[in-house]
Amino acid sequence: MNEVHRIKITDKVEIGGQNRFVLLAGPCAIEGEGMVLDTAAVLKETCSALGIPLVFKASFDKANRSSIHASRGVGLEEGLRILQRVKTELGLPIVTDVHETWQCSLVAEVADILQIPAFLSRQTDLLVAAAETGRVVNVKKGQFMAPWDMRNVITKMQEAGNDKVLLCERGSSFGYNNLVVDMTGLVEMRQYGYPVVFDATHSVQKPGGQGTSSGGNRTMVPPLIRAAMAVGVDGLFLEVHPNPDKAISDGPNQLRLSELRPVLETALALDNLIKNA
Repeated sequence: MNEVHRIKITDKVEIGGQNRFVLLAGPCAIEGEGMVLDTAAVLKETCSALGIPLVFKASFDKANRSSIHASRGVGLEEGLRILQRVKTELGLPIVTDVHETWQCSLVAEVADILQIPAFLSRQTDLLVAAAETGRVVNVKKGQFMAPWDMRNVITKMQEAGNDKVLLCERGSSFGYNNLVVDMTGLVEMRQYGYPVVFDATHSVQKPGGQGTSSGGNRTMVPPLIRAAMAVGVDGLFLEVHPNPDKAISDGPNQLRLSELRPVLETALALDNLIKNA
């Protein structure tokens, strides 16, 4: 595997190099305080047992919904309050999305990683604002972008004085309401010297596939994880939910929390094999 430089997320969590993969995981949206805390606790217990570094993920706002009537979450203020509880009470690092430049400094007070949604991955002002917080920034590659286009993202971040960037693959548009993953893109992006994260759950999404909401096929998540881990990645991004069929967003492609452990065990075995090769 090509070695990439290590990026410190917290004093206890580092991504890159030959380190074990870091898991970024949690429900798509913050649906309530109790649900988020309970999910985070289960994730922490599972990852602690397996020795997998965990960064908890949940979004305070789902700003790119298919329908104007779709539920968007609890909002910035309430969302950050809940994420701060996860951070303080469970000791977990936090990653969450930002959609506008003014959000970055506020979110950076809580989140250890700021995440740039795929549809916004070419928005220079947003990338610069995120970079200027000094936090690690996870940039999801746009569904319309080639892997080598992400070199421009790296340059924007560097020019803004921040080289703590993660490159995240989440599938590419393939016709209407469909995504595919080119595993060679993971290899391509990793050659740029920055950690690569594979977003397995969004890669099986069917954008707008249900008319007023996105569809998906969560049964294809484990095979894609196996393929990505075999290629070699530094992080794995998974949206998990106690009851995905009742989720307010991205239910069809979220994994069921109770079924996560065997998926992670397989990913861990492959990660160990590849990085020790």
